[in-house]
Amino acid sequence: MIRRVPLALALAACLLPGLAAAAERAVAPGPGTLAAAIATAAPGDVLKLSPGRHDGPVILDKPLTLDGGGDASGNGAELVGNGTGSVITITGPDAVVRGLLITGSGSAHQTIDSGVQIKKGGDRAVVADNRLVGNLYGVDVHGGIDVQVRGNHIEGRRDRRINDRGNGIYVWTSPGLVADGNVIDWGRDGILVTIGRKLTFTNNRFTNLRFAVHYMYAHDSVVSGNVSLGNHLGYALMYSERLKVHDNISLHDRAQGLMFNYTNNGDVTGNLVRNADKCVFIYNAHRNIIANNRFEGCATGIHFTAGSERNALTGNGFVGNRNQVKYVGTRDIEWSVEGRGNYWSDHPAFDLNGDGIADSPFRPNDLMDHVLWSQPAAALLTGAPVVQLVRWSQSAFPATLPGGVVDSFPLMAPPVIPVDPSDEAAAAVAIAARAAQGIEDEQFDPLKAH
Repeated sequence: MIRRVPLALALAACLLPGLAAAAERAVAPGPGTLAAAIATAAPGDVLKLSPGRHDGPVILDKPLTLDGGGDASGNGAELVGNGTGSVITITGPDAVVRGLLITGSGSAHQTIDSGVQIKKGGDRAVVADNRLVGNLYGVDVHGGIDVQVRGNHIEGRRDRRINDRGNGIYVWTSPGLVADGNVIDWGRDGILVTIGRKLTFTNNRFTNLRFAVHYMYAHDSVVSGNVSLGNHLGYALMYSERLKVHDNISLHDRAQGLMFNYTNNGDVTGNLVRNADKCVFIYNAHRNIIANNRFEGCATGIHFTAGSERNALTGNGFVGNRNQVKYVGTRDIEWSVEGRGNYWSDHPAFDLNGDGIADSPFRPNDLMDHVLWSQPAAALLTGAPVVQLVRWSQSAFPATLPGGVVDSFPLMAPPVIPVDPSDEAAAAVAIAARAAQGIEDEQFDPLKAH
């Protein structure tokens, strides 16, 4: 009797000759053993790295799994580069790197020396539950499609000025990338995107960095559930369209918690910024929905400038900021949507009908604010009788008020966004560590002048 092989199985055998041979293979530590195992492995093999030191660099040009048996705490097998180039380079599809302690990259920015570098062709790569320590860049995703970077602890360099370090995760034209649940400490920027689309960055935690998240030309992307603690700037989102920026936290980021520069048509909701110089800086950004955020304890709650128009602000809480709004303009801008404005902690409001909306509109700044912003030396006159007279005149004769922000339906209560006590404690630790490091690069920060 002749047995017929199903056509689908026959095609699979022809197209994937190595699939049937896929196996789990143990790899002992020692010079050259891992490179030899990769060279002889069949597509789909799982290489189980035994505890100890394994030598890099290595290249994954086919579907393989490197499994160090550990987790992001660094208790797995150790893969050590030789101080040149990247420790692991992925050029083929469907590679997995997990459970490893990865160290020993080179120090060249030109070649983006990284703990793991994923190049064009490295589609659907997964880098998960690793600890990457002391590499110039942590994970570089440079052309791979639908890559996942999950649950890693990335500790960058701290032996040079902050602007000369590498990024925790660096992304260039790699659509579909997901970075979730990573802890990124030290280095330059936590996540830097120079070009990208349909990216998702969720539930990551950032400390001791220049920017936590730095977006450039990253359209149709999500930044959600992340925590930035004690960095120079939290979330710098620039030249991007249709971003969804939801439920992020910025605590004690020094310059700005959120910054939008030429960022349009985005949804910015449910975020908390506390104790920065500027909670939010909006520069030439248009048609964004900014709703239900809480901006608290900053020198300036929101700095709004450079022709930013047609943004909808509603349901936000401006709580205990030294200056709630900095806006210099000649016309009124309404900050309420469909009869619902924002909460202002310095608005002496009444709500006689109990509907949660104050009975009187609110202007967060006046003519003297404009004078003080444009002529800082005038601050010496803040307590002078002439200043008090000008402010009294404006309250008595509203026609003398300049153009600026008007909230016709201010709220009686702010949104409540809880903070995990461990995040507060971690922010204090990060601030102390940054101060002890003693390397400050604010003079090199291109955003400092804005």
